[in-house]
Amino acid sequence: FPTQPTVRTALPPFIIPLFIPHQGCPHRCIFCNQHPLTGNAGGESPASPTRQAVESEISLWLARSPRQGRRVEVAFYGGSFTGLPADRQQELLSAVQPFLHRGLVDAIRLSTRPDYITQDTAAFLQSFGVETVELGVQSMDQNVLDQSLRGHNTQQTANAIDLLKKAGINTGAQLMIGLPGETSFGALSGAKQLALLQPDFARLYPALVIRGSGLEALYHEGPYRPLSLPRAIALAARVTTILAQHDIPVIRTGLQPSAELEGNLLAGPYHPAFGELVKSRLFFNSIRKQLCRFRDKPCRLIVSERDRSLFNGQKRCNINRLKQLHLLDRVSVVFTATASPRGTITIEPLANDIAAA
Repeated sequence: FPTQPTVRTALPPFIIPLFIPHQGCPHRCIFCNQHPLTGNAGGESPASPTRQAVESEISLWLARSPRQGRRVEVAFYGGSFTGLPADRQQELLSAVQPFLHRGLVDAIRLSTRPDYITQDTAAFLQSFGVETVELGVQSMDQNVLDQSLRGHNTQQTANAIDLLKKAGINTGAQLMIGLPGETSFGALSGAKQLALLQPDFARLYPALVIRGSGLEALYHEGPYRPLSLPRAIALAARVTTILAQHDIPVIRTGLQPSAELEGNLLAGPYHPAFGELVKSRLFFNSIRKQLCRFRDKPCRLIVSERDRSLFNGQKRCNINRLKQLHLLDRVSVVFTATASPRGTITIEPLANDIAAA
C-alpha cells in the first residue's frame, strides 16, 4: 500500500542559486517582501549582477561543492526573470553558456510570472539551455489573485504552462495557500484546476505575514487572518494528494528556514519543518484509510523503520489520533529494517489467536 505521493529515490540536482530579488517584477504583491527571504535584511535592493559576477559565483560553487553524481543546475531566483529587459536576460543567460558547453553545468532554471511568457519568450529560453521554468501561479482563484495584487489572471497561467511545455521546457507551478479571500474549498478546487494543466511539478507555500509586506497592514487592521498551523498542514496535505493523483510531485512544501525570515515573521503558519509535518499528515491519512478497511479485524501493520517518525507524528499525534479512532485496537505495528521503499505500508491479516497473543 504505497502512500501518496510516491517517494522518489533519485538524487536531487545540485542547485547553484543566483538571486535577483524583485528584479523584473512590475509591482509588489500583497504577501511579498523578499528581502528577509533572501538574506538581505537591510531592505535595499542589491545591485544587478554583472556577467562577470555570475561567472565568478558559478565557479565558486563548483569549486567548493563537487557534483558527486548529481546534475548541476544554475537557478535564477527571486524575481520575474522574463520581465527583465531582453538584453539583461541575454547577458545573464550568456554567462552560463561556457559552463554548459564544458559540461560543468547541465541546465538552467528560473522563475517568472505567468503573464510574462509568450511563444517567442519560450523559444528564447529554450535556445539558451533553460530546462526548467517555475511560474508564480499562487492561486487558480481569480478573486484571490485580485486581492493579492498579482496582476495576472488564471487564463494567462494556463497559456504559459501550455507554451512552455510545447517548447520542451519543464514547467513548475508555485502555489500559496491561505491568501486573502481564499477558502479551503477554493484552494482544493484550484489544485484540481492546476492539475488539469499538467505542470511537471509544484512547490507549495503557506502565506505568512512578513514585516514590510502588504499583508502586515491587513493583519494589524483585522480583515486578514492567516491559517493556523494545523489547518495549513491539513490543507497542504490535501492539495499535495490532489496533485499526486495527477502524477504532479510537490518538490518543496514551506519556505526555507532562516534567521532573517524568523526575525521578520509577524504571523502565519510557519514551522521550520513544515514540509515534514505535511509528509507526516500524508502518512497518517494513508494509514487511516487503509486501516479502515481492516476495522475490527486483527492485522499486522508493517512500516519501514526509516518512516517511524512520520508514523508517530509530532509529539506522537498520529498514534494518538489513530487510537482515538480505535484503528489500532487489534493491530500489531512492526517496524522493519528491510530494503522496502520509504513510504511503503503493508497490512497483513492475522488469525484471531495470533492477534490475541
